[in-house]
Amino acid sequence: MEHYALSAEVYGAGLVFARVGAMVMLMPGMGETFVPPRIRLAFAFVLTLVLWPIVRAVLPPVPATVDGLFVQLIGEIFIGLGMGAILRFFLATLIVTGEVISLQTTLAFSQTTNPMQAQPAATIGTFLTIIGLTLVFATDLHQLFIGAMVKSFTLFAPGRPPSMGDFASLAIKTTGETFALGVQLAGPILVFALVFNIAAGLIGRVMPQFQIFFIATPLTLLFGLSIFALSLGVMGLVWVDRFRAFLIRLT
Repeated sequence: MEHYALSAEVYGAGLVFARVGAMVMLMPGMGETFVPPRIRLAFAFVLTLVLWPIVRAVLPPVPATVDGLFVQLIGEIFIGLGMGAILRFFLATLIVTGEVISLQTTLAFSQTTNPMQAQPAATIGTFLTIIGLTLVFATDLHQLFIGAMVKSFTLFAPGRPPSMGDFASLAIKTTGETFALGVQLAGPILVFALVFNIAAGLIGRVMPQFQIFFIATPLTLLFGLSIFALSLGVMGLVWVDRFRAFLIRLT
């Protein structure tokens, strides 16, 4: 092998592949369950060949012991999984939005297999997740994923123990932002549901004999989905802008 590359170069490329491969396994788009693992690993290998000349200056030398080798390798895998999970958290914003809208439009029991999660989820949440993933590639946000990979080698130098406190703080902050943004995106539906339920309650109070349930349920579904359709474009634009700002902070 030394005719083509030195052992230090092969070891450095292996560390890059460990981090990039772990991140690709969870990254939105390539990290979905319907993408075969071999394709994901092949994509990670190609990215490794591209990124290795860029980050080779910060790569550590070959450790003297096998224990040191495994410690560095596990650390790179952990950093890659952490970065991929943080990106995945932000995509979960749309799932939160879909769950809130489903609860307000009486569609919470409508479940559809979510290809992003390989398990049933609310139909509106599945619909929003697919739209969000489409917007990621349509607006070239996936290019910022690669920028985050390169930046991670500066923030978390290879060969050093990862900072658990920084990862925990970033994960907690991202989770809070994700939930808050998900509720904000569902704001129009929440306002409609509040006004409609108050009006239905007043009618039911004034006219006790009126079958308010049989009238309110179809109207809730009809008007709720109509408002959802009208606000879908704004939801997509706001989510893409917030996701881009989040990725720029990482890069």
